Amino acid sequence: MRRLFGLLRVFANARDGNAAIVFGFTLFPLLLLTGAAVDFSHGNAAKASFQSALDSTALLLAREAALDTPAQLQTNAENYFHALFNKSEATNVAINVSYSGGSGSQIVISGSASVPTNFMGLIGYDSLAISGSTTTKWGSSRLRVALVLDNTGSMANYNKIGALKTATNNLLTQLQSAGSGSDDVYVSIVPFSKDVNLNPANATADWIDWADWEANNGRCTDTRRHSLSSCLSHGGVWTPASHTAWNGCVMDRGGTVAPDAANYDTNVLPPTPGTTPSLFAAEQYSSCTQAVMGLSTNWTAMTTLVNGMSPSGNTNQAIGLALGWMSLTGGGPFTAPAEDPNYKYVHAIVLLTDGLNTQDRWYSTQSSIDNRQTMTCSNIKAAGIVLYTIQVNTDGDPTSTLLQQCASEPENFFLLTKSDQIVSVFQTIGTNLTKLFVAQ
Repeated sequence: MRRLFGLLRVFANARDGNAAIVFGFTLFPLLLLTGAAVDFSHGNAAKASFQSALDSTALLLAREAALDTPAQLQTNAENYFHALFNKSEATNVAINVSYSGGSGSQIVISGSASVPTNFMGLIGYDSLAISGSTTTKWGSSRLRVALVLDNTGSMANYNKIGALKTATNNLLTQLQSAGSGSDDVYVSIVPFSKDVNLNPANATADWIDWADWEANNGRCTDTRRHSLSSCLSHGGVWTPASHTAWNGCVMDRGGTVAPDAANYDTNVLPPTPGTTPSLFAAEQYSSCTQAVMGLSTNWTAMTTLVNGMSPSGNTNQAIGLALGWMSLTGGGPFTAPAEDPNYKYVHAIVLLTDGLNTQDRWYSTQSSIDNRQTMTCSNIKAAGIVLYTIQVNTDGDPTSTLLQQCASEPENFFLLTKSDQIVSVFQTIGTNLTKLFVAQ
């Protein structure tokens, strides 16, 4: 370009008549070519931005298309697109969207616009036309999500439990809208504190270990003694209580006094009658949460569970995470619906907690509990499960290195400092899950 202008100066300073004529004939085409290159470059940039906005709009619409009327879909498409396509100089912008459902679903969006030129108007081209189209298909993929939610006592502070209820209900609505068929999206919910509630209705299940529970729940002939060991050591006779009195809570799987060699607390190996460490040890924990819900499409029941959550007890993220994982695979208290080999499946876990680990079946030190959970996180990620971790840090605790490392990707860890941020983060995760689901 510098050489071009130098050449033009030479011609402009020439006094010879022929040089001036040649300069006059040469200048205009050169300027026109340079200007056309600028206009085309500007037009290509606008076209790329236009196509990107179409692609993003299609992904946003995918989560709601099955529930929208054609008119609603068109209106929402225009709103999404204009929020994304920020070329104010573009004119005659028009887009059209169509949705088709059935065994497979797809959204088709096409559009066009005009971008004004700065130089090519000299030869009659006042604008450049740009256009694009995108098709987003789904129906060959399905989504299964486990929500592992902190219900410990500190969730009462700053109305964190209230924000969690709102955020979870909004997320359930997003996930429900993402599917076009009844089997497209399943969700499980695992509230946790130190223990997890596997439902007292399962008192006759063969995957429960009753040894600890019976040793601490019963009646001694010496009424001053309230445990098996105390009763027997004072010459009494101990009669365990009926299992119907169990409140549903269980501790981490594994050995009685320490984790077992098979590390059942960190994996989803199925509980096996006769192999005690593989079973779920019943406990009459006074801060028992609401009972878990396995993978389900009963959105009304999920909402009822969420609205009934109440904060109480100490923090043991590890047991919630392990049972959230098992809810996706099945086993013990969970029956995971069979997976159709004709579909691809996205499996995800969302773990939210407001506190650092404080107590599990064996330990009351954070580092010991964290070490167990680190193993669980590694196993989950090795299984190809998408793992989101959220720390609601309203009390100025250290940022959890554990939760950062647990997340399947760095961007899947969220550090929040206010309760109301739970709502926006859950919306972000819902959008990300929808994108993963649609993109399969």
